[in-house]
Amino acid sequence: MTWLANNWDTLWAATLAHLALALPAIVASFLVSIPVAWMAHRFAWSRFTLVTLGSLIYAIPSLPLLIVLPLLLGTTVRASVNVVVALTLYGFALMIRAGTDALDAVPPSAVHSAIAMGQGGARRFFTVELPLAGPGLLAGLRVVAVSTIALVSVSGVLGINSLGMLFVDGFQRGILAEVIAGILATVAIALLIDALLLLAGRALMPWARLRRTRR
Repeated sequence: MTWLANNWDTLWAATLAHLALALPAIVASFLVSIPVAWMAHRFAWSRFTLVTLGSLIYAIPSLPLLIVLPLLLGTTVRASVNVVVALTLYGFALMIRAGTDALDAVPPSAVHSAIAMGQGGARRFFTVELPLAGPGLLAGLRVVAVSTIALVSVSGVLGINSLGMLFVDGFQRGILAEVIAGILATVAIALLIDALLLLAGRALMPWARLRRTRR
């Protein structure tokens, strides 16, 4: 408690830095994964390749990836963009399967009705398939969000400011309170983002809530 009382500014700054790395990656991974998931859903021949690609990306250890990316991007090891790109790749890898499964779960009758009404491919996707796949996409996004917020902490090993720096500094200096504060703050913002996504899903997809109520 003494460390926390004397280091609120440090904890707050680390939390903001943590979010600054996590949130862009969460958004980017979701946006990039949607067209890829649609391709895997629409073209059966590409599904195995794309889903396998996602699994291979997620299998890459985070620390080696953060060391290799500067060589590919032409940045320094401590550049924040390396962390955002790495986290986007991991989030993308998770969302490919979740997005594909969500689109697969759209009732064929709804798609056929949209076709019968003369809706083209793009309009049908955005007005029928994407909204009906929303609950599945939200479930995948919540997993991505929690995973991304946890993975940001690895960047602390490279000296990039985040809550991970509290783990590193606390272990090096033998300050257990600093380590615990970093862990609790990471868990807290993961739960907060997850709750916000859940509330946003309920607000944007009222039909999903009505369907659960009827069941």
